Amino acid sequence: MTTYQVDILNPKASKLLQDLADLELIAIRQTPEDSFLKFVSKLRTKAATNLPSSEDITKEVELVRVKRYARNKG
Repeated sequence: MTTYQVDILNPKASKLLQDLADLELIAIRQTPEDSFLKFVSKLRTKAATNLPSSEDITKEVELVRVKRYARNKG
C-alpha cells in the first residue's frame, strides 16, 4: 500500500476523494494535528515579538562564563 499526504485546494477535490472512498478504491483518514509542531510554532511567534537585545545576550553569556569558571576552578 502506498500512502500520500494530499492538501485539498478546491472543495470539489474533496468530493471526488469521498466518491473514491465510497467505491472502496481508497481509504481516507485525517491525520491528527501534531502538538509538537503547534508548540514550536507558538514558541516562534512568541520569540519573534520578544527579541533580546545584544546587551541582554552579552550579559547572559558572561553570567554563564563566570559560573562555569567558578565551577571548574573550585
